[in-house]
Amino acid sequence: MGTFADQNRLEENGVAAHFSSRDARRGSLTPTGRTELLPANEALYRASFEQAAVGILHTGLDGRILECNVCFARMVGYPLHELVGSSFQAITPPEDRGSGNAAAARLLTGETSTVSFEKRYLRKDGSLTWVVLTISIQYDGQGEPFCFLTLVQDINDRKQAERQLAAAQEALRVSEERYRSAFQMSLDCVNLNRLSDGMFVDCNRAFLALTGWTREEVIGRTSNELNIWADPNDRVRLVRALEQQGACRNLEAQFRKNSGEAIWGLMSASVIELEGMRCILSVTHDMSDAKAAQDEIRHLAFYDPLTDLANRRLLLQRLRQIVSASRRSDRWQALLFIDFDDFKTLNDTLGHDVGDLLLKEAARRLIRSVRDGDTAARVGGDEFVVILEDLSEDAEGSAAQAKTVADKILATMNEPFTLANRHCNCTVSIGISLFCRGNGSTTEILQQADLAMYSAKQEGRSAIRFFAPELQEAVNARVELEAELRRGIERDEFLLWYQPQVRADRIFGAEALMRWNHPTRGILPPASFIASAEDSGLIVPLGQQALRTASGQIAAWAKHPETSELTLAVNVSPRQFREADFVDQVLSALEEAGADPSRLQLEITESMLVDDLDKTIEIMKRLRAKGVQFALDDFGTGYSSLAYLKRLPLDQLKIDRAFVRDILVDASSSAIAGAIVSLSRAMNMSLLAEGVETEEQRATLDDLGCDAYQGFLFSPPVPPSDFLSLVFAGRHTAGACSELS
Repeated sequence: MGTFADQNRLEENGVAAHFSSRDARRGSLTPTGRTELLPANEALYRASFEQAAVGILHTGLDGRILECNVCFARMVGYPLHELVGSSFQAITPPEDRGSGNAAAARLLTGETSTVSFEKRYLRKDGSLTWVVLTISIQYDGQGEPFCFLTLVQDINDRKQAERQLAAAQEALRVSEERYRSAFQMSLDCVNLNRLSDGMFVDCNRAFLALTGWTREEVIGRTSNELNIWADPNDRVRLVRALEQQGACRNLEAQFRKNSGEAIWGLMSASVIELEGMRCILSVTHDMSDAKAAQDEIRHLAFYDPLTDLANRRLLLQRLRQIVSASRRSDRWQALLFIDFDDFKTLNDTLGHDVGDLLLKEAARRLIRSVRDGDTAARVGGDEFVVILEDLSEDAEGSAAQAKTVADKILATMNEPFTLANRHCNCTVSIGISLFCRGNGSTTEILQQADLAMYSAKQEGRSAIRFFAPELQEAVNARVELEAELRRGIERDEFLLWYQPQVRADRIFGAEALMRWNHPTRGILPPASFIASAEDSGLIVPLGQQALRTASGQIAAWAKHPETSELTLAVNVSPRQFREADFVDQVLSALEEAGADPSRLQLEITESMLVDDLDKTIEIMKRLRAKGVQFALDDFGTGYSSLAYLKRLPLDQLKIDRAFVRDILVDASSSAIAGAIVSLSRAMNMSLLAEGVETEEQRATLDDLGCDAYQGFLFSPPVPPSDFLSLVFAGRHTAGACSELS
């Protein structure tokens, strides 16, 4: 039996697979219909990361530094490249390592969501530097923890101030002037307040400069009179800690300036006796920049940049929490899946900018239609999800409540939209799934609402449907498809067809694309079975079969001078790539066929680089050492980052068909394609544009500097013999085709 964590992981994988499967059925609408939003979001994130006024680093759960910014590198005196991949323990003095381990344990057990503590780092020159760390857990696309996010604030000045203040306290009996100097020269806010009521006895220049008060306005008045504490309960917590322990360290709290502006401070304080009066001596560091950086990064991670609604990651996290909480409640919950009925047509006819405006306005209308405590999220291009919590204790009443909200959403979405001075009429279809007492996984609940939504579309659109048992037939059909896939693999029913790759009007290679020679339905394209193969794990034996077939084809082509120089590209699924013996699978297939490894090109996707980049690079290097080539497919549509691209042993970048499709009508797509061309040149990689369908697209790509193409302009995927006819056309007769196919 799997653990609770295992179950969560299975559910998340299932959810991801559910979205992937549905996208395959529908044509894979990306957010707002264009994929360039993801690189834009990456740029926004990268600017926030690199320009932050505090140190930021991502640390793996094993303690390795995955990424850090320049500010952190300066703090510890190392170049960036020496830090990435090293363990944070290597730059931590042995006596300080326990605090980090304890903090990680508290986060991973769920005891707290954020921890903050002081520690020292060992700089490259051997000196020690003091910092305060604020650590939280970052979650992956399925809501699972995958790294720690740490904000690092240099507190050497504060530490120096604390030491100065401690020395000043000890020396008060000897030299009041020495104390006053240390007090006033501190760069952090230093205050003396009466313990009983918070009356200011003294304050330093840094406090006055930060808050905007004058000394005359402060001395003799209490913190409550000045409204210094944004939340008065924070002072209550401070006093309680001081009374119980005599000191308080690293209290995060918000304070108000004279202008009313709120700022964040990190306070350490102790109780001292001053002329028979118990006072609080406090040192407060302004951490507003650190908080702002943390909030911005968190927002980018959990909210959709276009609509500002919760994104898929946050939705899954909340849904998992709601399902777990529902096990202890008799109340029903509901999930509404909302999809525009003809968004693609609007996008194609009016343009993506208008499509973006529609989605923004739809998000605003959606928020107005639900209760304050409900969750509204955007999970795909024109797909939204709403979670309704704490409905009635009976199914019928809960269904009526959910129907009321759905009717409201349907009505507001049916109202005309005014977009860029255009009046547009749009409709949505809504599917509803009810759940209670934890009687469904996140995967099942989403799948049920999705099926209900498709039922609404099939029955006329602009409609609302609840999930019903008969909709499960669609799920049953998937199960049957999986069984047919297994039989098809056993009976060797799967073929490889080849789509030409062209440079200077000559075919120099091909991409191998799988077809299913189904016994009753004929030749089936990948869209009809690949998603099911991925979900069931059958993609692994299918991929192995593709490697063997491709290797045999390379060996056959090598026997004829006209085809001996052709390369053959084979797509590799993430699941197959992660197989422990993947390298052996590839090399065995080539060896058994007697094929030249340099004629095989493996196409990987950006999503394969997220889980374990170092392992990916290791696998690629082992195969590259044998001559196998690598191409990065769909570049620019996922996790595009120069940080990983420069580390990968790649031979080729492929411009995704999404950019090629819009290159004539969308300036952003053209700019991205041009950037990829420049990048390939700078990194000495070859380049190929896929999905080229018109001469105009090819001409534009040619002007940008791309000279290799693949697409229906030249040929669709064809059987081996037809591919050879294309190769030999214009050179020789096709008499040699039969022996090479």
